[in-house]
Amino acid sequence: MSGNAKGRKRRFGSVRQLPSGSWQARYTGPDGLPRLGRSPFDTKRAAEQWLVEVEADILKSEWVDPDAGKVELDDYITRWIKERDLKPRTREEYERNIRLHVRTQLGNVALNQVTPQRIRSWRTERLDAGIGRPTVAKTYRILHAVFGTAVDDELIRRNPCRIKGASQEKADERETATLDQVFAIAEHIQPRYRLLVLLAAFAQLRFGELVALRRNSINLTTMELRVRLATAEMEDGTQVDGDPKSEAGKRPVSLPTGLRGDVERHLDRYAQPGPDGRLFLGPLGGIPRRRNFNRVWKAALDRAKIPTEMDLHLHDLRHTGSTWSAQSGATLRELMARIGHSSTRAAMIYQHASRDRDQAIAAALDALIVEARTQAEQ
Repeated sequence: MSGNAKGRKRRFGSVRQLPSGSWQARYTGPDGLPRLGRSPFDTKRAAEQWLVEVEADILKSEWVDPDAGKVELDDYITRWIKERDLKPRTREEYERNIRLHVRTQLGNVALNQVTPQRIRSWRTERLDAGIGRPTVAKTYRILHAVFGTAVDDELIRRNPCRIKGASQEKADERETATLDQVFAIAEHIQPRYRLLVLLAAFAQLRFGELVALRRNSINLTTMELRVRLATAEMEDGTQVDGDPKSEAGKRPVSLPTGLRGDVERHLDRYAQPGPDGRLFLGPLGGIPRRRNFNRVWKAALDRAKIPTEMDLHLHDLRHTGSTWSAQSGATLRELMARIGHSSTRAAMIYQHASRDRDQAIAAALDALIVEARTQAEQ
């Protein structure tokens, strides 16, 4: 009986014992080619169980050619980025993150050798090295997308990026300026940038959206501004006009009528001639650059006596204006439309303004309770 069992041939694949004592599994793939197990197995039972799993994958049409995933991660990512329809600035950001945070650590590893454990170790090592959490989260999102494509390409079975919450950026809460501070900065900055400061706060525009504005972007009759483009500055210094960050970034923004005089003065004195002339120009007639503008900005903060501990950036005025919009009663959808976001996640940041108002309401209700109890005790 034992002799017959020993000589019985397996229905799928075969196992044999190696001189080392370990066991090897082999089978014929759906492509008709012979395949070996991924590595020797410690026991015969483990080798046979692995063959059962492989056969099940073949029957469910989930089998992946183990040789297909042998391409190195660095080579695959390079091709992945090249084949994506990315904006120039986004492409540069992807390439920089991969160069600084992936290539040395994982670049020469084959796709099918990158395991969830290896991804966890990579992330921990990056954080321990002092790399900021937002940067690690952005790089993790790129890797997650790359491996997702590798799954679609049938190079690997599953995406190894499975760390819950690893793709989320938890940046520190930024400062919000007061109304007086915004006007003080606008008053003390170079006059050609006064309107830029006001639009950053009251229209909640990004720097790239601001410097891409044209004369015909603003309708003085309706006091409406239309965002169509954003100017991106590349690593080599070139400036490129393209679409905003997302399709939702192309949007109309209603302006407070109180800014009409500021808009008219700016158009008369500083905007480039012609309907398509740029709204904002540097002192030498060029498109403002972020680095040069930051020097002008910091000088204005000093003159406006803005506390240095606030570490206030121009982008914080977008945060400030969005907070004001939330306090005015704007709904989440209205905030999303105004700031140009297609997801609720970013817009919800500004809902803390509603929580502040809610606390004020609770305080008022508390006063009513105290008054009612006081009268009851009399």
